[in-house]
Amino acid sequence: MEAIEPAYGAGTLLLIAAAAVAILLFLIMKVKLHAFVALVLVSVLTALAAGIPVGDIPDALSFGFSNTLGSVALLVGFGVMIGRLLEITGGAQVLADTLIGRFGEKRAPFALGVAALLFGFPIFFDAGLVVFLPIIMTVARRFGGSLLLFALPAAGAFAAMHALVPPHPGPVAAAEALGASIGLTLLIGAPVAVLSWYVGAYLVSQALGRRIHVDVPKSLFGEINGGRDADGTTDEDPGTTNGGSGRAIDTATPRTAPAFGTVLSVLLLPFVLISFNTVLNTLMTSGVVAEDAGWAQFLRLLGNTSVALLITVIVAVVVLGRRQGSMADVNTILDNALGPICAVILITGAGGMFGGVLRLSGIGDALSGSLSNLGISLILQAFLIATLLRVAQGSATVALTTTAGLLAAAVADAGLSNLQLTALVIAIAAGATVLSHVNDSGFWLVSRFFEMDVKTTFKTWTVMETTLGLSAFVISLLLWSVG
Repeated sequence: MEAIEPAYGAGTLLLIAAAAVAILLFLIMKVKLHAFVALVLVSVLTALAAGIPVGDIPDALSFGFSNTLGSVALLVGFGVMIGRLLEITGGAQVLADTLIGRFGEKRAPFALGVAALLFGFPIFFDAGLVVFLPIIMTVARRFGGSLLLFALPAAGAFAAMHALVPPHPGPVAAAEALGASIGLTLLIGAPVAVLSWYVGAYLVSQALGRRIHVDVPKSLFGEINGGRDADGTTDEDPGTTNGGSGRAIDTATPRTAPAFGTVLSVLLLPFVLISFNTVLNTLMTSGVVAEDAGWAQFLRLLGNTSVALLITVIVAVVVLGRRQGSMADVNTILDNALGPICAVILITGAGGMFGGVLRLSGIGDALSGSLSNLGISLILQAFLIATLLRVAQGSATVALTTTAGLLAAAVADAGLSNLQLTALVIAIAAGATVLSHVNDSGFWLVSRFFEMDVKTTFKTWTVMETTLGLSAFVISLLLWSVG
């Protein structure tokens, strides 16, 4: 659906957006209205207030909702299936033990973050986070304390890689629009992402975790929550019925945990498959590979996030689930995985609906049009425009691509060096990262997965995303000055 001609000026639209966010927070935090209901209600009211024709409002609502669900529902569903199998079979415990053995118990949060940085190179933020959840939960349960100490370093790592490093779509699109080298953006963006993560995500998350306690969720992976004790036995009573299916699973029988290599192979499989898609997209864009090459199209199909996770679920069923019992037992395990994520998917979709309404109302276009000639340096202009677009409509990718498009003409006339062009891409990505809030579907994904209320999510996730973006922007300024 295309953006609708704005009914009001930029100032009025921004006031409408601010009022919509305020009403949404009031309904959720004060009235205690369910977040899904509140998001849909405020989306309708915002569409009316912003002047979207009444006949177009249903399409405007479904635009953001269906787009978000199309990318989130399948991967969250497949991801928690993989996670549940890892939990039940003890695979998550095996991986956690190995990581902790290599890095030491005191550096467990750092180990999770480093692993997420490596896994986050080819995979999108939401897909990486959902596959990594069982490892995060297992480590957090083992050592106790606030979940934030372990969850935020990993989540921040996926966010940093997604925003700053090609072949992720945002930095690739921004580099293309500005005429920057994708290869140089990759070579510089990767160390920038690591350094920004360490300062803006890892160190900040440890400070937040010491001040704010968040319990490890018990609903996402059921009561087993960790799969087994150190002796390899589950901690659930024998014969417990799971998921209301009426079929009892004998969880008291000791089972041999899978080998570390098996667990690592299952986790690496989606990342390898997804890398086919992301790398080939980059090669096709640069003309190295023909877009109509049959072999490339097939590999891209395998690398589609949903297809890659589907293949991984099937492999996990064979190499993990079937070792534990019959297919009926495996199906019950998978059923149990899907139940708790209904609210996660619906609330995330509704968050996408709210952001979609803000985009279609013309708020982003009106804002960017009024900011494109600020009379300040290009790199500061890039950061500010991306930040305001991010705050106004929620999507980091939209903020990245829109800001780069707005500045493309000015950048072409400025005669910048290759290093300065790359610094500009990083500055835009930094602005598109900060201040994640209620119009960002990622905000709700983190809130629901970690079972945090809205206020706590603001105090933790929003703060960490902002420090992560600011850290990247400071580095971009340094690169700009020496370029």
